[in-house]
Amino acid sequence: MKPQPTKLEIVEPGCLEISWSDGHLHRYKVRELRDRCPCATCREVRNAPPPPATQLPVISVAEAAPLQIKSLSPVGNYAYSIEFSDGHDTGLYTLDFLYELGEVSA
Repeated sequence: MKPQPTKLEIVEPGCLEISWSDGHLHRYKVRELRDRCPCATCREVRNAPPPPATQLPVISVAEAAPLQIKSLSPVGNYAYSIEFSDGHDTGLYTLDFLYELGEVSA
């Protein structure tokens, strides 16, 4: 049987920790979770050619603020939906994806 989360906790600003049923403890930087969002829009942005070096990015006030997780909701028995403080909330993070992505912590 695949490992299941047993505990999810924000352990410090910008860091999520998940305890798994196989005894592993994984730590996730909120920025990494947001940057690796699996939704179609984010995948498209990541795969787009880079803008010209002379083009400056325009970001909103929410994007400029420190990134946080506003809510984390289970989706069935296979994923979590994460709402970030920048307003993004469309990615479904499967348990397999989270298990592979996390940095093993002591």
